Amino acid sequence: MSEEQVKWYVIHTYSGYEAMVKDSLEKLIENNNLQENICEIQIPMEETLEEKANGKKKLVERKKFPCYVFLKMKYSNDIWYLVTNTRGVTGFVGPQGRPLPLTDEEVARMGLIREAVEVDFAEGDDVQIISGPLESFCGKVVSLSPASQKAMVNVSMFGRNTDVEVDFVQVKKINVSTEA
Repeated sequence: MSEEQVKWYVIHTYSGYEAMVKDSLEKLIENNNLQENICEIQIPMEETLEEKANGKKKLVERKKFPCYVFLKMKYSNDIWYLVTNTRGVTGFVGPQGRPLPLTDEEVARMGLIREAVEVDFAEGDDVQIISGPLESFCGKVVSLSPASQKAMVNVSMFGRNTDVEVDFVQVKKINVSTEA
């Protein structure tokens, strides 16, 4: 399958049906042997810090784009028919419900693909979180996962040491001077 034919498309779903649509499409791909045509299905998520009624704060994972599911696929009329007739799908995003592929710039901006990031920190290094809900928190790197491009960082949060998982791009190394 040539990479030029495979593009990212967006489908609109009923509110709260995103996970069900993803599961249904994965079953459809498996049952109809469509791995060549639909390569990847994503529901982009983000972590946010939410304050509860009792004043406690909690880290919550939310959908970046509610009511939308992203498909990396090779477009054809047959695939369009199968996807649009999946329960919970209202249609493709595009003119008159016909799919309009996302540009490479849009794909990068939405975070659908991750570029491999070179890091200048290692386990045990002091780092600062520079973006996201935990911005400006400092801590120590507990572990690194190059495959998922994530770091486990131990930060002091609400008076306790807590391990949090953050993307490599959200962290920068702090140079701690040891002057006496």
